Amino acid sequence: MLRIFQAMDVSASGLTSERLRLDVIANNLANANTTRTPEGGPYMRQVAVVASRPAETRRGGLGGGASSGDQAGLAGNGVRVLGIVRDPSPPVLKYDPSHPDADENGYVAMPNVNVVTEMVDMITATRAYEANVTALNASKQMILKALEIGRV
Repeated sequence: MLRIFQAMDVSASGLTSERLRLDVIANNLANANTTRTPEGGPYMRQVAVVASRPAETRRGGLGGGASSGDQAGLAGNGVRVLGIVRDPSPPVLKYDPSHPDADENGYVAMPNVNVVTEMVDMITATRAYEANVTALNASKQMILKALEIGRV
């Protein structure tokens, strides 16, 4: 891939991962009071695991070649989603003897979803998404300006 498009690819991978994070957060919030699942027990909070893509060594060709300032030709490639995992923290026990899922002591195992935590995660994911949109638009504008230079 040409280096000129690499910034767009990095931003696109960020957009994809942040969109998935937002979907997982929405699912957690939707199930914040689900005490019974098909697997049994309360809903367990989920978290998207994201990691950087491995760097590639670029040599020769258009957009390749190592300059003295780019660490021997290593260039980042954005991020990738490794998977969605369950939060291992235990369910929250709430005393409610009238609840149909209460145990013999009157406690209900509630999901380990903290609405405040989910809202903070949602704000950070939204801001990261917006930052990636801004970077993508800036890359697009730079490419368009470079094409205009070629027309003159």
